[in-house]
Amino acid sequence: MFNKLKNFIRPVRVRIAPSPTGNLHIGTARTALFNWLFAKKYGGKFILRIEDTDLERSRPEFEKDIINGLRWLGLEWDEGPYRQSERLDTYEKYLKKLFKEDKAYYCSCSKESLEKERQRQMQEGKPTIYEGACRNKKISAEQSQLIRIKNSFTEPIVFNDLIRGDISFDMKLIGDIAIAKNLRTPLYNFAVVIDDFEMKISHVIRGEDHIANTPKQILIQQALGFPRPKYAHLPLILDPDRSKMSKRFSATSVQEYRDQGYLPEALVNFMALLGWHPTTDIEKLLLAEIMEQFSLERIQKGGAVFDIQKLNWFNAEYIKEKTPEELLAAIASLFGKETIGDPAVAIKIITVGKPRMNTLRDFREIRNSFTLKEYDRSLLIWKNTPAEKIKENLLKTNEMLRQLLVKEFNDLKNLERYLMPFADSNGRGEVLWPLRAAISGRDKSPGPFELMWILGKEETLARLEKAIQKLNSDVE
Repeated sequence: MFNKLKNFIRPVRVRIAPSPTGNLHIGTARTALFNWLFAKKYGGKFILRIEDTDLERSRPEFEKDIINGLRWLGLEWDEGPYRQSERLDTYEKYLKKLFKEDKAYYCSCSKESLEKERQRQMQEGKPTIYEGACRNKKISAEQSQLIRIKNSFTEPIVFNDLIRGDISFDMKLIGDIAIAKNLRTPLYNFAVVIDDFEMKISHVIRGEDHIANTPKQILIQQALGFPRPKYAHLPLILDPDRSKMSKRFSATSVQEYRDQGYLPEALVNFMALLGWHPTTDIEKLLLAEIMEQFSLERIQKGGAVFDIQKLNWFNAEYIKEKTPEELLAAIASLFGKETIGDPAVAIKIITVGKPRMNTLRDFREIRNSFTLKEYDRSLLIWKNTPAEKIKENLLKTNEMLRQLLVKEFNDLKNLERYLMPFADSNGRGEVLWPLRAAISGRDKSPGPFELMWILGKEETLARLEKAIQKLNSDVE
């Protein structure tokens, strides 16, 4: 791959060009990531271009979401954002050039007549293309419905895809394609070609769903005398049933995963493996490490399945590496500071709960686990231990804890050192199980020392008293 790049005269310049007609899609984010990695790997430039010529569907809030999403992922661009809506004079200049050279023409065919022609072609088993009914007519701009480019190709177009090898298209199956509605309203393929040329894009790295656009864009490039960039088409992201990714199985926007409590470094690591393989068996990689190993040669041709369990694993691993303070800041940013409560208590909850967190949202569930649930007295009994013995152990534990100072409850190790000799001499299960059950009201919870450390002396003793009262009615 490096030798191929050395032979490519222009410096590496790549782009991500989303349309602001929806939130930043995971597929678009993965494409942005691969472009960013390629640019950084070879000392090139990564350009952000907003393709907002679809005035009916483009929204400022979607553009904002795209920009914020890329920044959250750490994919800062070197140039941009450029907007197509601010470049209409440029498109008009090149459209006029095509007219002057007799390479484009106005088409007055209505949507209804075009659809009727398409149906006829289908019935006759012919390719559904525009056959040039208006090519040799004198049609004014006022009469026009579209601007078309003359397709003069008689031989197939072949281009080399850096991932898939040579791809060939029969240009007779394309016809005279539409390139604009009028001089001030370019269509997608035309605007893309102009932008890529003007911005000196060297490599177009995009999803495989754009393969069919490539011969159309090459047609426009050759009509305008533009050099052809290198192409690389990435595999699609698939749902578990191997269909194209959709909301049926997975959230599809970056913002949805952010809202669910995924960390940006986990999502980046996961997305990098959607179609690309590192040079070693180690999959957990930071962005800089991915960049070091990245190459187009290691991208697969087949679709990449979106495995939410794998994303959860990555996220849990990155959560474990964060300090409680870092996680508290991320949780506060996600939920709002008002939902955190006492920061000192929240830090303790995170310290204890971090090993059980798959996403930041799990903080809420873990925090709620420290709220005492109503429970049956049977929960306090360890195996076949008599209730009287359980009560004695709780009374003794209660008495011992009352002797501790409030500040001593803030030392987790101190609590453990203080109570463990009693637990060892009277049976760990007989002492620690009812202690934990009394404090949590649950059969599954953090350990008793972690619970006491988080709840503090006053709340711990209150819960022990409640448990003892439950046992009083059982054993008297």
